[in-house]
Amino acid sequence: MSDHFTRVLSRPEFIALVAALMALNALAIDVMLPALPYMGEALGIPNENERQFVVSSYMLGMGIAVLAFGPLTDRFGRRAPLLAGIAIYVIAAIVAAFAPSFTILLVLRFIQGMGAASVRVIATAVVRDRYSGREMAEVMSLTFMVFMAIPIIAPGIGQILLLTGPWQTIFIFMGLLASAFWLWTYLRLPETLPRDQRRPLSFKAILEGFRLVCTNRVAFFYGLAGMFLFGALFGFISSAQQIYVDIYGLGVYFPVAFAAVAGLMAISSFTNSRVVRRLGMRRLSHGAILSYTGFSALWLVFALLGVMPLWLFFTFLCIIMFSFGWASSNMNSLSMEPLGAVAGTAASVFGFIQTVGGAVIGGYIGQMFDGTTVPTAIGYFCMGALALVCILIAEKGRLFGVGRQYEPASAPAAPN
Repeated sequence: MSDHFTRVLSRPEFIALVAALMALNALAIDVMLPALPYMGEALGIPNENERQFVVSSYMLGMGIAVLAFGPLTDRFGRRAPLLAGIAIYVIAAIVAAFAPSFTILLVLRFIQGMGAASVRVIATAVVRDRYSGREMAEVMSLTFMVFMAIPIIAPGIGQILLLTGPWQTIFIFMGLLASAFWLWTYLRLPETLPRDQRRPLSFKAILEGFRLVCTNRVAFFYGLAGMFLFGALFGFISSAQQIYVDIYGLGVYFPVAFAAVAGLMAISSFTNSRVVRRLGMRRLSHGAILSYTGFSALWLVFALLGVMPLWLFFTFLCIIMFSFGWASSNMNSLSMEPLGAVAGTAASVFGFIQTVGGAVIGGYIGQMFDGTTVPTAIGYFCMGALALVCILIAEKGRLFGVGRQYEPASAPAAPN
């Protein structure tokens, strides 16, 4: 990394900026959860499950576009594609406030997600540009901790905006905040990919980059494990408003419960950042996935026995999501660690797998909502079990490995 980068942007500001950019995705989902009933009523969508498409259309747009942003950022650097993507996000969000129909709203949400794909890919790539190994895992954990501040406050912000104006105000708010982040990025984030490390933008070079990512067993299966975990998370987010309001009757206090879980995930990420250098990514992520899957199984058993009291549901959810905080940040680092030579392409491939796969899985789980927590519990348990299988494949059947070395992927020659 150049001295210019280190001199211009301090480590705390770097972490804060990357976290803010990543938070745009969480903001685009969580801030509007309280508004789904109002949007559905205003645009003539009485079916509550169909209103969830406001979330899934955004996720699909982001997941598809990440495949393009990876090769683009490896060829043209990080800044230009990132700034262009945020601009698309801003325009789509503001125009969505004036959508005359639910169909047009979904199209604009899809476009907004495509713009957000730049953030999904490049925020991860710039971290890999600057850090590696356990230090990268520490930075990713701190970034995720700051990133989780948005889900803590976003539903509450959405509720306040609904008290002061119509649901369209939420989209205007998203556009204005993203505009501020665009300006921060433009003024403060220098280019992190040197010209001599850029890769050609040719069909052959793109296919070679994808091949390097998909044939690295450790990286690919950790990325696949992340897809299953995010699928369960998206499934819960899609039906969170229905669970908290329809089942447990929290009403306007729904954002408080949502924020409490998000806050616990932020604490989980912070504690991970404190111990990951000492204990390592594998010990923490493997222990976390075992906890995640085990407590999901217990939740499912209790859910099948009947409606759980709120305190028991909330206890299971908190334990599971605390485990998620440890598992996801470390597995993301483990998937990127051997692919520094093709960081942009790697981030795009994993972004596509985790976002599109997670959106499809989460959308299916959300559509299965039947007035109980059983579908959500099934989703958490099954996705945790599949993630554990992926980890076992990545590690050749061994858990808690220490001191293992990666075979780093080598990139094709840079363009002249």
